[in-house]
Amino acid sequence: MVALRPWAMDDLWLLHETLGDPAMMEHLGGVESAEQIERRHVRYLNGGDMFTVWEGGSTVGSVGFWERVWRGEDVYETGWMILPQFAGRGLATQAAVAVISLAREQRKHRFLHAFPNVENIASNAVCRKAGFANLGECTFEYPKGNWMRCNDWRIDLFAHR
Repeated sequence: MVALRPWAMDDLWLLHETLGDPAMMEHLGGVESAEQIERRHVRYLNGGDMFTVWEGGSTVGSVGFWERVWRGEDVYETGWMILPQFAGRGLATQAAVAVISLAREQRKHRFLHAFPNVENIASNAVCRKAGFANLGECTFEYPKGNWMRCNDWRIDLFAHR
């Protein structure tokens, strides 16, 4: 079972291992520069809703949720990354379920969305297994200036479980 720990100062290495790795960023528009990673780290430290994912005493990845406007509505968006050496063990799904619970506890926005690239089979499977409903394909900008085809997965945080 995974545990989530709030993002901390010493978690910068994890961003370099994930956002700086071409294989990890294959479906997300390519690697981020060291400067972009440093800026993201500061945002994560100040944002409050980013977490490292722990399993068996090891950091295995990251997960979080944040506010955005999607199609004129205030919603949460979520995303996760699990390091390659820990992939394929259901840890991303466990992390997604845990972050759904945290977002639900806030009682602020009704919907939580995830936007995996349509070609990212693993992340789309995580969404399905975590209980998201697939609303279909959409065009999504990430990072700025890079448009991609994604699936719009959504979960109703106010629905009875």
